[in-house]
Amino acid sequence: MEENTLPKYKVFNRDMMKCLAIFIMFWGHLVGWVMMSRFNGDVTRYYDLPLWELILVYTSIICPPVMFFFIADGYKYTRDRKKYAKRLLIFACITQPFDWLCLYKVFGWWNTNVIFTLFFGLLALMAWESRFRLWQRIGLVLLICGATLLIQSEWMLFGIIFILILHCLRGKPKARFIAYISLAILYCGLNLLSLGKVPTVPLLVQVGTMLLMFAAAYLCMTVFYNGRKGKHPTFSKWFFYIFYPLHYLIIWIVILIVNKQ
Repeated sequence: MEENTLPKYKVFNRDMMKCLAIFIMFWGHLVGWVMMSRFNGDVTRYYDLPLWELILVYTSIICPPVMFFFIADGYKYTRDRKKYAKRLLIFACITQPFDWLCLYKVFGWWNTNVIFTLFFGLLALMAWESRFRLWQRIGLVLLICGATLLIQSEWMLFGIIFILILHCLRGKPKARFIAYISLAILYCGLNLLSLGKVPTVPLLVQVGTMLLMFAAAYLCMTVFYNGRKGKHPTFSKWFFYIFYPLHYLIIWIVILIVNKQ
């Protein structure tokens, strides 16, 4: 479809979507992780926050689905998938020390950042689209899901399944929407296991906010995305890789400043 024939509501190119997602993620992480540092890693204390702060924390959920989408999109359009996977792995390793700076009190040292999940998601797509037999491809995907559990990467097997859904059902929009929303409801609904252990209203607000962010991410991916790169694709690519560990460092510095007061 030519640019001048695109519907007017297709307002987001790739870089605009990523910028919007990481901007929202940054402020959610900033508020959430600074609060966690004051709560000594006790995430149940989130439910004592004013509702507007709780909502702000969980708006950051919009970012991972967008990044899952671009892994699926990148698999289709990248020229060198092996180089793409290598780049993800390198930046996942670079990011990890910064992840520990902010989150080791909550998750301990045996926990890894979401870029590892993106890396494994790309490997899962490569395995699924390989020429192996069906049972071998399923086995490889299961092993990859197991690897995310082993290293406790953020989103773990949920991230892999989201990426597979967004890729495999690309040409079936209704089926993709149903599968995506169903998985989002399952992911968010697991938080309801805390009913009776934490205040009910804040918990419901949390789950509602998460579901709205999943829906907003899907709208950005499917309705408002015009399928085009930004004006400076090379700069943008490296900016997004660098920003993720950098945002951890910025938040860690803020935590140090706040906790000294």
